[in-house]
Amino acid sequence: MQLPKFVLADNSDFPEDIFIIHLDFPRFIINLKDDEVEFLEDLEGEDETELESEMEHLITLAGEFYDKEMSEFED
Repeated sequence: MQLPKFVLADNSDFPEDIFIIHLDFPRFIINLKDDEVEFLEDLEGEDETELESEMEHLITLAGEFYDKEMSEFED
């Protein structure tokens, strides 16, 4: 099975929150309510500068994914 790069999620324990889950490395969850990012794996030993640049790009892609999904949902 090929997994998508991003998925949307919600949770009944947090009814006001929407989450975007990134399934490629580095795996993480963004809570769109407060833009909090939680990594799902240990990133020790990774080049901090490279990872920071990659995260900025991935967060931008996550935002674009969300915008696209919401526009399709509204149609």
